[in-house]
Amino acid sequence: METTEDIASGISPERLEKLRALQSAGMDPFAPETFDRTHSFAEIHDQCDALLEKTVRVAGRIVAVRWMGKAAFMTVQDDAPVGMPGRAQIYMRRDDIGEERYDALKHGLDIGDFLGVEGFVFRTKTGEPSVHAQVVTPLAKALRNVGAELGKEYIKDDGTEGEANKATDTELRYRQRYMDLFVNRDAREVLVKRLQITRAVREFLDGENFLEVETPVLQINAGGATARPFDTHHNALDLDLHLRISLELPLKRLIVGGLDRVYEIGRVFRNEGISTRHNPEFTLLELYQAYTNLEGMMDIVERMFRHICRKVTSGESVLTMPDGTVLNFGGTWERLPMLAGIEQNAGIAPDSFGTLDSAKAAMAKVGIDPAKETMIGGIIEKLHEVFTEPKLVQPTFITDFPLDTSPLARKRPDNPMLTRRFEVFIAGKEVGNAFSEINDPLDQRERFEAQVAQKEAGNDEAQPMDEDFLRALEYGMPPTGGFGMGMDRVAMIFTGAPSIRDVIFFPLLRPER
Repeated sequence: METTEDIASGISPERLEKLRALQSAGMDPFAPETFDRTHSFAEIHDQCDALLEKTVRVAGRIVAVRWMGKAAFMTVQDDAPVGMPGRAQIYMRRDDIGEERYDALKHGLDIGDFLGVEGFVFRTKTGEPSVHAQVVTPLAKALRNVGAELGKEYIKDDGTEGEANKATDTELRYRQRYMDLFVNRDAREVLVKRLQITRAVREFLDGENFLEVETPVLQINAGGATARPFDTHHNALDLDLHLRISLELPLKRLIVGGLDRVYEIGRVFRNEGISTRHNPEFTLLELYQAYTNLEGMMDIVERMFRHICRKVTSGESVLTMPDGTVLNFGGTWERLPMLAGIEQNAGIAPDSFGTLDSAKAAMAKVGIDPAKETMIGGIIEKLHEVFTEPKLVQPTFITDFPLDTSPLARKRPDNPMLTRRFEVFIAGKEVGNAFSEINDPLDQRERFEAQVAQKEAGNDEAQPMDEDFLRALEYGMPPTGGFGMGMDRVAMIFTGAPSIRDVIFFPLLRPER
């Protein structure tokens, strides 16, 4: 008869045997339901002198162990805050633990096991803060060789000494993030810092009297962005629905309803390609403020990024990237019209975009095939992407987007072919998008109709008609500024992560074969 142990083929037979031995010795690692910790390892380090000779209770994973006859040294790791020491040395003697229990632990413990220790604090001859164990309690047994699946075996051949080092198999690191967090301390620091960035954004917006709200994930019309949605079906209502691609339209309904400052930080879902900058589900911030405009959004964005930077750099407004580039978030950021950037970097004058044919000719002249382009705005944005974006290292606002790629932004009064829209670029990455919002329902209807025409012509990312949103605008919406930014891309910048997968706890991957 097939057993659970047969099914769990990844379990180490040696570790399973050690589990049985510990259980036979009355130390079942899975028996304890709780362990009352009095101190973290960060506190042991920070308060060592005050804690000397005092009894503490600590717990964590074993990351290194060295047995020396009648005594052992173990390094145990816990959940320390970013920047704080998360490990401490445990010194265990057979005379303190008892011969029978000591021998059972010696032959039963492995790297990766969870351990609870009660003992007193002391410093070694080299001054290292340590805990002299009086009582040792196994709290969980790692039945797999820790880190082996991630590209390395973390136990030395003699089985007596080793340490969890960095994993090397990138895809398995993402797939087994639970192990990556333990094995790769740097990966853990990146992900925890990402959470600190989100907290800093909330702190800033709450301080500006914005209300954090929640809007529906399931939507009949997935609008607010040019992207293809994921589709689903509600069985009870027999209703086809979409996962949201944006937070915009529900939030602007709240502006109509009289909530003058609102924001949401939530997951959105776009059925598009995967790259180092794109994940099909990601975290988006959108905020809307009544009675302000594009320049008001610029002011908020500059101040918000300075706040984030100070939180992750201990009070500074500059950030040093891994390649040595210094980003300066202070002062007033550069404001660069999109067409001016194209002229500077590609040598194409703004009057080249008067007609679709002339725009295509300009595109072909700089070596880009225009055959698939159907809109002047699409050509302009493509040229911007190729020639200007890579040069936008310092924080920059790119302004004056084309009308036909900006269906939710106000027209420029002096040039109705352009809009009151900007995108934020930092370190060559687009991290945010803002509008002076349309509050004219007749203008908005025309924009939606143009989007519907694009969809009928084959653009599956064009936005749908949203009659309920138009009805909301018909009740009246005050002048409003709006801004959205991808939290994952912002985290990439402030952590120096090369891939968006590094700042997402569980990025989407193909199923294991």
